[in-house]
Amino acid sequence: MPEGHPLARYAVTGVGLKLRIHPLAAAIARDQLARLDECLAGRAEIARYLTGQLARIPGLEVTEMPDGVNPSWYGLTLTYRPDEFGGLPIERFHQALIAEGATEFDRPGSTCPMNQLPLYQHPASLFLGHPHSHRRYQAGDFSVAEHAHAHTIKLPVWHREQDLELAEQYVRAAIKISDHPKELL
Repeated sequence: MPEGHPLARYAVTGVGLKLRIHPLAAAIARDQLARLDECLAGRAEIARYLTGQLARIPGLEVTEMPDGVNPSWYGLTLTYRPDEFGGLPIERFHQALIAEGATEFDRPGSTCPMNQLPLYQHPASLFLGHPHSHRRYQAGDFSVAEHAHAHTIKLPVWHREQDLELAEQYVRAAIKISDHPKELL
């Protein structure tokens, strides 16, 4: 949807593409299914490395997988603990990672708590005939989800053997930043 369109802010709904996938994306996904097991095995290997290394960094908590869970590793989420970095805001920590070239470290955007999306903040623009039939959610309505979102940094989990070197570079950048939080305050 074009950026200037009146409904553009509703393009990201938080409910995924399950019933509206683009034909090209479907063709790519279908082609990739033939290599899914290989890709997942590669992701598991890179994820094992990343979780082992990043878990050693005070102030970054790696989300643990329960026993018996075999994740697809779309992304590795880390919980940022500002108190362990002398109160350094997550935004400043993230900016420092980017400055180190670790540009794939990301703050979740469209994966925010659904009550923060325009669809749930201002539903009347889409539901013209029933402006009062949809509850308008406020900030704070889902405080646990909002807190988790505000303290999350995520990282893709690559899957090729040659990606291990890239993962090592990201770990080095995170260690460098975590070793010098006072310089960033």
